[in-house]
Amino acid sequence: MSGNSGKGRDRAGARGGEAAPAKAARPKGARSGVPSSNAPRTNAPPRVPEGTGLTARPNPARIAAYFGLAVLGALVALAGTLVQAAWFPGGLIIALAGAAGLFYGGRILTGTQIGALAPAVGWFITVFLLLSGRPEGDYVFGDELGLVLFMLGGTAVAVMCATTSKVPQSATRNGRSGI
Repeated sequence: MSGNSGKGRDRAGARGGEAAPAKAARPKGARSGVPSSNAPRTNAPPRVPEGTGLTARPNPARIAAYFGLAVLGALVALAGTLVQAAWFPGGLIIALAGAAGLFYGGRILTGTQIGALAPAVGWFITVFLLLSGRPEGDYVFGDELGLVLFMLGGTAVAVMCATTSKVPQSATRNGRSGI
């Protein structure tokens, strides 16, 4: 007999009209009594799916990024109030462009809507604190038209950046170059 005693008998039995015994195909090295890797485990506890969005575990680096974006939002608001009051039409455009750049940059940096909302919250808090004025009656904003345009423009930019449906992907990230 040869070293492969089982294979020859199965083939010979199938040719000779005998029914070959049905054997389950086992991968090499599999032990009997141990279920194959493709079989479902019946004794395993059910898995809880990972949370996404606000139900995901807090990430300390992401929280620090959101806090840093909120601080940057406060600084952009402070600079914007001074610039828009100093040079009315051009300063207002520069202040709103700076706010738009920060809000959209936060959205791109984090890839989440909260990335645009974090600097917007810092911006809003700072602008409202600067609106409160001083006991003498003065406040930082120059004229009422600039104040209204700065508030409405900043609010509109924050809403647009926070509600964009998807962050655009670069063509080079996907391995495609060119148009």
